[in-house]
Amino acid sequence: MAKKGKTAKDSNNQVVATNRKARHNYSILETFEAGVALVGTEVKSLREGQASLADAFATVDDGEIWLRNLHIPEYHHGSWTNHAPRRNRKLLLHRREIDNLVGKVRDGNLTLVPLSLYFTGGRVKVELALARGKQAHDKRQDLARRDAEREVTRELGRRVKGMTS
Repeated sequence: MAKKGKTAKDSNNQVVATNRKARHNYSILETFEAGVALVGTEVKSLREGQASLADAFATVDDGEIWLRNLHIPEYHHGSWTNHAPRRNRKLLLHRREIDNLVGKVRDGNLTLVPLSLYFTGGRVKVELALARGKQAHDKRQDLARRDAEREVTRELGRRVKGMTS
């Protein structure tokens, strides 16, 4: 898994929302950090920690990458200047990165999935993943492997506790 730039897990980032289902439903191939073009009330609502990436996805339209279905609720102190909660938002990437993503999405059976939304240096960023959808049997294999690893660590813990007491 290739990573570009910083990730949401860096210590100075304030994570607003994560897409917990993304790693279950998709195999992550690469991740990218992209800026998000927002209006003022959206930023204020995000600073309150309100957002949902549950149904969000990214598309390529006319050489630009757009984030769709990201839900940022209206700012409760806003007036007539409030934003639409599910409007399309433009992602800010370098031209080279956009061209690279466009080629990969068109060639393979790949999609762009947002993994997390966070603040870094006062700016809103999204961790965008180039991903391939998992089949049902892949998901079952991942669950079985995770259960086996959990059981191994549990047994090791029991043995350590048994030896010390």
